[in-house]
Amino acid sequence: MTGEMTSKQIDEPAAPPRQIRRRPKNRRAQIAAESAAAFGAHGYHGVSMDDIARRLDISSAALYRHFPSKYALFREELFRLAGLALAAVELPAEAHGWSPRERLDHVLDAIIAATVTNRPTVALARWERRYLEQADYAEFTGQFITAISVVRDLIRDVRPELDGHDRAVRAVSIFAMISSIGDHHANLSAKTLAQLLKSTGWALVDADLRGAAGTTSPRRDTELPRSFKHELLLRKAVELFHERGYPNVSMEDIAAAADLSAASAVYRYYRSKSDLLVAAFRRAADRMSGAIPPAIAAAATPADALGTLIDLYVAGSFDERALTFVYYAEFSHIDQPDQVTLRHLQQLIITEWAKLVAEARPELSIGEARILVHAAFSLVVDLGRAFGDDGICPQDLVVRLLQTVTLGRPLPR
Repeated sequence: MTGEMTSKQIDEPAAPPRQIRRRPKNRRAQIAAESAAAFGAHGYHGVSMDDIARRLDISSAALYRHFPSKYALFREELFRLAGLALAAVELPAEAHGWSPRERLDHVLDAIIAATVTNRPTVALARWERRYLEQADYAEFTGQFITAISVVRDLIRDVRPELDGHDRAVRAVSIFAMISSIGDHHANLSAKTLAQLLKSTGWALVDADLRGAAGTTSPRRDTELPRSFKHELLLRKAVELFHERGYPNVSMEDIAAAADLSAASAVYRYYRSKSDLLVAAFRRAADRMSGAIPPAIAAAATPADALGTLIDLYVAGSFDERALTFVYYAEFSHIDQPDQVTLRHLQQLIITEWAKLVAEARPELSIGEARILVHAAFSLVVDLGRAFGDDGICPQDLVVRLLQTVTLGRPLPR
């Protein structure tokens, strides 16, 4: 009846107002930030477009409206990090009136601030950049080389007596030491961390490294007997993981590299591709942990013990450059239970080294010592990648740089 409501109409609840979901104005930036966090946590190959869409609670179609592919998102974050590095080394207009040390100090502050702020993703620039396409890789690397060159020139102004190779090694060492905080979760307050990183950066600038340049130690690159097939498989697998990246290597590739007829032959020695990684990592970790008790027992001081461990670590890293790199770049690809076991062993090693650092430098807390030990381990990888075996950064020089990072200065010769 007109003008009257039925009992059914009275009993029915009113329909809720329609909610209109408005697209955020900064949706593209939001997507980029969320994908960067995902890449930082799981690596490039550990993330899909569907994963990113779920993190943002949007459809995949909405995601593709802003970025055409996962690679485009990955590229976006890496070039953002490269841009931050370039911005950090820019000096303000008033810097022309500053002393050389003031100019370098300003740049160190800027690099550290940018790295601490972006700690969850800075490791991408070091370990995942090889997945950039060739032209992008060249451009990205060129931007970081430019930033390193600026620091090298600032070091020249502070220490004009150093040659170009020496300045370059110190500049790379500074970037490696600072960016190493992206490889681990050891925590300090932001202020304490920044102060520690800057004082270590200045230690690398001011250190007397004479007597190391031009010296080399013999490589122990021995041929494995054919009967040690499991050893050969380990070596060839690590070499392939280093060259191509773990996700791009198949068991067939490993079998061919080891002169086996088929992938099935690999399974007689290792259960899976992940098992190969675990075996290689476990062997390196056991070697490092086993060296600690005798080094401490034979040393007169904590600094001497640490010096012995640094000698052994650097020698092992020079002998197995590929494995040292693969450990950092591919750790996330091993199975979770094995990750837990290996991380526990790594933490035991870090703790023992950190105790020696803290005993040798009572002004440091154990937390600060841990940061420096992580930086020392990371430094070996970056120096090897930057300079290889060209003689610019020989083994003895790397030893003295690690001593400088951990102990604040090289040990007396």
